[in-house]
Amino acid sequence: MLHVTDASVVYSSEKAVPQGLIPVFIDYFPLRDRARGRMPSVKERHMLDKDRAQSIYRISLLVMIANALLAASKIAIGIGAGSLAVTSDGLDSAVDIIASFVTLAASLIISKPPDIRHPYGHRRAEAIATKIVAFLIFFIGAQLIISTVERILRGELRELPAPLALYITVVSIIGKAVLSYLLFRQSRRTGSSMLKANANNMRNDIFISVAVLAGLVFTFILSLPLIDYLLAILVSLWIIKSAIQIFWESTLETMDGVQDENLYSVIFAAVEEIPGASHPHRTRIRSLGDMYIISLDIEVAPTLSVAEGHRIALQVEDRISTTIGNVYDVVVHVEPRGNVERNEKYGLSRQNIDDRS
Repeated sequence: MLHVTDASVVYSSEKAVPQGLIPVFIDYFPLRDRARGRMPSVKERHMLDKDRAQSIYRISLLVMIANALLAASKIAIGIGAGSLAVTSDGLDSAVDIIASFVTLAASLIISKPPDIRHPYGHRRAEAIATKIVAFLIFFIGAQLIISTVERILRGELRELPAPLALYITVVSIIGKAVLSYLLFRQSRRTGSSMLKANANNMRNDIFISVAVLAGLVFTFILSLPLIDYLLAILVSLWIIKSAIQIFWESTLETMDGVQDENLYSVIFAAVEEIPGASHPHRTRIRSLGDMYIISLDIEVAPTLSVAEGHRIALQVEDRISTTIGNVYDVVVHVEPRGNVERNEKYGLSRQNIDDRS
């Protein structure tokens, strides 16, 4: 009989989830596996990924068309009504078209299945697209604050636009509010960071348009033209802050990090529920889009056979997948109990978590 002694064996496999414990991430998709307690196969998982990408594609296409209509309307009416503010707002919507195009292109990339060059799939394209959207948002905020300061230095006062310009601004506020709501809802449904970034961008546009209206009220009704520019600067700073926050959050994924550090405690608790498995260590979690890739070492009795160690590893994988939910893959490295590796790479254990608390 073959035993696991001083050598260690790595196991990674597809999982059979206990009945009634369907992973949470499957609820995001209409192609939910109905087969009573079974993790989707590789082919089925690709179908789920493809459906998610199609959902992102559809909402991105809708937002891009809506932004194109709003941008064209605001630019044309702004020029016709002699309103620089409305024209600038229209140019901002034109930049939103680029942001929507970025998410549209990313949705096509992430739907591709894994290949030799990209064995983990193409979900990381979402984090890259999120960074691009963050740069666009930052650019909008920076340009707005620069142009506002220049007008203050030149002593310019914003003129009251024709009524039509006011009407298109109100329509823009309503339209952006609807688009922002749809993007936020779809980002929660798909767990998409780039849709969330685009939704924040739409919300920023609402503040820009509201600032235009509020500035007009303060400037011409209260005869306080400087407040118009101060509001524009405050809105610009808020937009820049939002861009930095979006960029920073997406950096965590590109750096193979994870936002929720409590997941480590959840994993350790899941391992401790499996008879025969002990001392989970060298545990590492990284985000991949809306999912997690998890690797860890466990220890088993050194007298167990490879088959018995494999069975325990499968149980650990099952328990982690069903406990956390949106897991892309779990790799369990089995070691004999008491084994010491002097040159192990960094990973977390229960002791690391306890020391931090």
